[in-house]
Amino acid sequence: MVEGRSRVASHESHTGRLPGLFMNPGTSSFTDFLGAYSPEMLPGRRTPPVSPVGDDIPHGTTIVAVSFPGGVVMAGDRRATAGNVIAQRDIEKVFRADEFSAIAIAGTAGIGIEIVRLFQVELEHYEKMEGRTLSLEGKANRLATMVRGNLAMAMQGLAVVPLFAGYDEERDTGRIFSYDPAGGRYEERDFYSIGSGSVFARGALKKLYRPELSPEDAALACVQALYDAADDDAATGGPDLTRRIFPVVATVTADGYRRLGEDEVGAMAQAVVDGRYDSPGGPTAPLR
Repeated sequence: MVEGRSRVASHESHTGRLPGLFMNPGTSSFTDFLGAYSPEMLPGRRTPPVSPVGDDIPHGTTIVAVSFPGGVVMAGDRRATAGNVIAQRDIEKVFRADEFSAIAIAGTAGIGIEIVRLFQVELEHYEKMEGRTLSLEGKANRLATMVRGNLAMAMQGLAVVPLFAGYDEERDTGRIFSYDPAGGRYEERDFYSIGSGSVFARGALKKLYRPELSPEDAALACVQALYDAADDDAATGGPDLTRRIFPVVATVTADGYRRLGEDEVGAMAQAVVDGRYDSPGGPTAPLR
């Protein structure tokens, strides 16, 4: 979307001056600015298809998020599917939103990635215009507005559902927000999951979650949950040890956003796979 702004700015560059809209103080929302100047560039403002789309467009799943004292972990598998075909084995669905937040997408992959890029610019634009960052709740609300803008596409089968999480500087804690295709925003407690494998991942997290989890254990719980999702959901990809394709795992704390390195996640994935040889169902929770 940064490139998009450059394109609209250069549209009248031959006149030697910027269009009037660029010179007005305007709004701190880049989405509103783009909607006023070049609305066709917004993901949700394209002309919807005449009839609902088929299964040949790549879709991404599954995303999990787990909070821990002082932060949150977000992780996503790497598979994108088009119907019964694996469209991509190493797609990335978890992204840095800004220094203290992360966003991930499930649903139509192409539109989802565009919404993520627009959201990243939205937060950066607000900070530059206002001289301060939005609160975590303010960021969650901005994202809800953007998801609502894609409703026409969602009604035609091109739905995108994000998961947003970050570190709340005021509360010194990690928070998780989920959405529905109509832009409804909901704060989740402790952990959450979206995507076709979310039912199985959330079931795993119910047994693995503890309020006192360390960042390392929270990340491991996410990898275990994604493995369980892949075990029962064909659209979710498990760790691919032969191709060295592992889940994307990121933490957000007071120190900011950090994506775990391939070696770190690879070691977790290897430990999970090794443990499943002895216990195919994964770790068990005590009954008492």
